[in-house]
Amino acid sequence: MTSKVDLHTHTNHSDGFHSPRELILLAKQKGIDTISITDHDNLSAISEATSVGREIGVEVIPGVEISSDINGRELHILGYFVDLASTELERYLGFFREERLKRAQRIVKKLNALGLDLSLDDVLEKVKNSAVGRPHIAQAMVDKKLVNSYFEAFNKYIGNGCPAYERKVHISPQSAFKIISDAGGLSFIAHPGFISESIIMELIEAGMDGIEVVHPSHSPQMEKYYKGIVNEYFLLESGGSDFHGGEREDDYNFGKYFTTQNALEAIRNRLLHNTA
Repeated sequence: MTSKVDLHTHTNHSDGFHSPRELILLAKQKGIDTISITDHDNLSAISEATSVGREIGVEVIPGVEISSDINGRELHILGYFVDLASTELERYLGFFREERLKRAQRIVKKLNALGLDLSLDDVLEKVKNSAVGRPHIAQAMVDKKLVNSYFEAFNKYIGNGCPAYERKVHISPQSAFKIISDAGGLSFIAHPGFISESIIMELIEAGMDGIEVVHPSHSPQMEKYYKGIVNEYFLLESGGSDFHGGEREDDYNFGKYFTTQNALEAIRNRLLHNTA
């Protein structure tokens, strides 16, 4: 039986639906042996998830997802095996979380200007212990019956290019790679489907460690293409479901999209080499 390794998931400590405990229990049900929680700008779910994983036999790899920007396009960078005790990493993540809150305030202001009755408190009720993001705003809009669905909130109001859209504060890929590397981790470009080959070459030169080959948005042809780049440039590969749950309606992806144990061992070997 194939060992399932899902290196891209989210909990309610960022924009996911499930608590860390719920996510790990669900992973067990789906036959996932190893999971990485890659919450946006937040490491707070990993301790609880690791504890639950030890109880039921699911390995949890510490991860994080950081937003970057290249040539005006948003880029997501996954960091694996980061040191949870890194004060410098937590300082950066704390800054990003503060900027997320300021962005949410700007989006709410724009929605108000469009005649929608939504307050920041309405949004923060959805946040609890996580880093605030557009999914929380969309959920608050659904709950207040300002839109009919989560997807309508994005497509009509807060999605890229929509009337209430606000850009996130981004750092350069090089800065993100350094933040992750300084915390003992490895950097992977997440779901690179929209990125041109020339930009991927720039990112390789900038020091990325790998590419997320398997992702729900990638066709088999795309997976083959990214695997070819990984092999040609001696990069690492990762993969996962990018599972969020809840209003995303992506439960079908969890347990279906995963990478291999061999890919994970290559990541571990690179880490060993880096620290040797």
